[in-house]
Amino acid sequence: MDNDKKEPLDQAVAEELKGVPEELLDGGKGEESVPDELGKLQEELAAAQQGVLYAQAETQNVRRRLEKDIADARAYAVTGFARDILSVADNLSRALDAVSPEMREDDKFKSFVAGIEATQRELDKVFAAHGISRVASMGLPLDPNQHQAMLEVPSADKEPGTVVQEMQAGYMIKDRLLRPAMVAVAKKPD
Repeated sequence: MDNDKKEPLDQAVAEELKGVPEELLDGGKGEESVPDELGKLQEELAAAQQGVLYAQAETQNVRRRLEKDIADARAYAVTGFARDILSVADNLSRALDAVSPEMREDDKFKSFVAGIEATQRELDKVFAAHGISRVASMGLPLDPNQHQAMLEVPSADKEPGTVVQEMQAGYMIKDRLLRPAMVAVAKKPD
């Protein structure tokens, strides 16, 4: 009778242990023991956590780069248009430079000259509103990041490399060069 009770119990236990790996059933004497298996799993978990941290850092870096690119695109979106409009500013300056003192005093031309001056002031105001500023040149040392030397002029009273003439104004848009100033620089007389 003891055998009859033992047999159904063995079958029930066998059914319960059906999904358990054999190496765990034989007391950990299989290919790998439970502590070894646990160590491997902990290493895999640590590697996976490290991978997640790297992925989060990379995502944050990508987000920062995109935000910077978007800010730059907004800040410098008018660059092409600004370069095109610089020729208008140049022509207004040339027009005002061509006006003689006699024409400025002549009643026939006073309102005309005043209109050109008002237009130039308005253009300067619009440039300032969009972060466009004129590059300083006259009397300063040549800066290859802002000036383009077109010729050298012998000068006894100016230090060599000093800008003595500005042929075309240079402009910056915020912190970037929009157009270099075309200048003449002093050199030692022969």
